[in-house]
Amino acid sequence: MSLLEVRGLQVHYGGIRAVKGIDLHVDQGELVCLIGANGAGKTSTLKAICGLLPAAAGSVHYQGGPASGLPAFRLARAGLVLVPEGRGIFGQLSVEENLAMGAFAREDRAAVARDLARMFALFPRLAERRTQSAGTLSGGEQQMLALGRALMSRPKLLLLDEPSMGLAPLMVAKIFAVVREIAAEGVTILLVEQNARMALEAAGRGYVMESGTITLSGPATELLDNPAVRTAYLGEETS
Repeated sequence: MSLLEVRGLQVHYGGIRAVKGIDLHVDQGELVCLIGANGAGKTSTLKAICGLLPAAAGSVHYQGGPASGLPAFRLARAGLVLVPEGRGIFGQLSVEENLAMGAFAREDRAAVARDLARMFALFPRLAERRTQSAGTLSGGEQQMLALGRALMSRPKLLLLDEPSMGLAPLMVAKIFAVVREIAAEGVTILLVEQNARMALEAAGRGYVMESGTITLSGPATELLDNPAVRTAYLGEETS
């Protein structure tokens, strides 16, 4: 079943067309990646999907119903949750308080407590720092916290925007291990990522975005073998 359908999506900033009429879909249970160079329009696409930016044209359907024009908080409560580029944590709040904010719309207190314990098991570093102010965490720890906060909402569709940005290689590997784990548990994910190799190795399908348009799409394994992708995004030279 298709959980997300995007058709002809355009996003404009004044006279600048950041997204120029793209189509994509994400089926229930999939991990789909959207790769491309900086400035290709990937973040604008995610923001339009989750209601943080208005669409200039086109449509977004989520769970079979129209999502275009709905406010971001309505979509978040319906399970469409964004982990933004730059993490967006609440720096003055503690780690545990940040995680609790992810469950602010939930009323199942016992289940929230279980999910909190699950986050601390998934991210042991956060358990060690549960009373620490989030703003004092390292970049990798803040990324873990942003991901954990999103998972506390029990998302049906998780949008991840550049989760590896600015992180050391060991932390990138940890973040992607968690992404794979939650995908295996059935969380549907649309991943935007500049680390094309790791994104394609984690995903089942992928899209390549250039200058506001989708130029390639298909199974992630095929994109990994595509000479144009290998040259432009994987740093390889092909004959």
